[in-house]
Amino acid sequence: MNNNNLFVPILTGLLPFMLSTILQAKNTIDTEITQQLFLRRKHREGFSSTFFYANKEEFKGVDSVEPDPSGFCKQVAVLFKEWYRICEFPGANDTASAHFILQLHQNGLLKGDDVTDHFFRQLMELAIAHCLSTEVINLGSLQSQPPTMSFLAIDIYAKLVFSILKGSNELVLLSKIMAVTVRFIIKDAEEKNALFNPRPVFRLFINWLLDLGLLEPVTDGANLQILTVFANAFHALQPLKVPAFSFAWLELISHRSFMPKMLTGNGQKGWPYIQRLLVDLFQFMEPFLRHAELGEPVRVLYKGTLRVLLVLLHDFPEFLCDYHFTFCDVIPSSCIQMRNIILSACPRSMRLPDPSTPKLKIDLLQEINQSPSILSEVDAALKAKQIKTHVDEYLKTRQPSWSFLSELKYKLLLSPNEAASAGTRYNRPLINSLVLYVGMQAIHQLQERTPHTQTSANAVPVVALFSVDTALDIFKTLIVDLDSEGRYLFLNAIANQLRYPNTNTHYFSLLLLHLFEDSNLEVIQEQITRVLLERLFVERPHPWGILITFLELYRNPRYNFRNRSFITPEIEKLFESVVSRAGPKPVDES
Repeated sequence: MNNNNLFVPILTGLLPFMLSTILQAKNTIDTEITQQLFLRRKHREGFSSTFFYANKEEFKGVDSVEPDPSGFCKQVAVLFKEWYRICEFPGANDTASAHFILQLHQNGLLKGDDVTDHFFRQLMELAIAHCLSTEVINLGSLQSQPPTMSFLAIDIYAKLVFSILKGSNELVLLSKIMAVTVRFIIKDAEEKNALFNPRPVFRLFINWLLDLGLLEPVTDGANLQILTVFANAFHALQPLKVPAFSFAWLELISHRSFMPKMLTGNGQKGWPYIQRLLVDLFQFMEPFLRHAELGEPVRVLYKGTLRVLLVLLHDFPEFLCDYHFTFCDVIPSSCIQMRNIILSACPRSMRLPDPSTPKLKIDLLQEINQSPSILSEVDAALKAKQIKTHVDEYLKTRQPSWSFLSELKYKLLLSPNEAASAGTRYNRPLINSLVLYVGMQAIHQLQERTPHTQTSANAVPVVALFSVDTALDIFKTLIVDLDSEGRYLFLNAIANQLRYPNTNTHYFSLLLLHLFEDSNLEVIQEQITRVLLERLFVERPHPWGILITFLELYRNPRYNFRNRSFITPEIEKLFESVVSRAGPKPVDES
């Protein structure tokens, strides 16, 4: 399937204003709007430039002068009108278009200096002001339908930028134009607040994404550089900085002319930019989702986010696989379905074994010996809190034994101010980092101790998985010493590694089962059960590792799961429904 096919507008039907079509109006730029812009800038500082005056017939160069701000605005308005007249007859005025661009260069408006900044800012203000002035509310129509608006001025401005970039050092000038655009949007949103209308800017970005994709760069690297300019602009306009732009922003970062191209080719060089944008999105939504404050706008944004993740799960699962750790750091623990989508991703070349297959031997799967690709910096939080050295020392030498283990739980706590902001007393990214880092180090030590012939033919024996007792000591200490809140985050950090068949999934699945069996406290066993089940009670997809671990816990008599005091008849029915959805039960050998 073509990767681009699924990247349709993700909020179709949810945000009708995103679907407004351009009105084929032929009105010239509104003179009154232009005059208002002049008055707003009559006190702005002047600047020197070489510019030119254009009348209806031709362009005429003039000498360099020191214009007043309103005078420069008038010159830009006249130029914009002339460009509109050229665009009225597409294809018939290629010579006039080329001459127009040449005059802009010759008169110093495209040098990339402050004059260029002012020039494009004036053009953008004229285009947006004209666009907003055409907004007409459709009285008597459905409330879901947006007001009618003409995007003619926006379209011809976008075409002007595209025409300029075609014959110049496009990357340098594009970066300059994008910086002007970002500053304008941020300032406009701050000034207008709730009255800010994102539709003209959204239309402008869409035009640029579509047009610049037609430049046909010589190499993929050149195309990536152009898209990187957009990625940096979208990062600067993230919802935390411009909340009123959130819906249009989500449409833009998931657009078929942006996200698929960033994730395809170029040796995965575009992946970090998409990862950063998704983190921007999750960080904006985190407070609302953590407090379950799902008003209608947040609910719509949440649904749109799920659609983006589902498209990524279908078309680019490796991207979600490689950055799962970073995403789980910023997604609230309460967002189980969102996290499940990310953790359900597996490489497209892998065919997942059916978890319900009778007598399925997980340790004999070939994939279980393969280490997963993780592009996130797993130990970043440990380094930031300056405890990585202590963890490494304990894992290698078991020193200092008593002080390290006894003080570890306190190092995971946040300061009172940080806790009030985060909504938890614990440093969740630090817990995630500690759990995965210690587990990976244990697996690495185990692989070094195991002969190569054994690991290549079969998986490491279950008993050997816990021969790295320093790692096991850390996990056992944490699950006992932490309170209910900390233990829940700790167990979630383990469950986040129960994904597709690989060494990490195998190790952490056995670790969770071992902690359940080894514990003498039913409160711990009950919390382990909760962490597994809450990820299975939501709608699919469910991570393969979660299913495998739960089925083993539920079916294997050694864990005596059904006889636990917290397993009531009502809960037993829920368990049976989960097992039935996973597939047929294994045949009883007795």
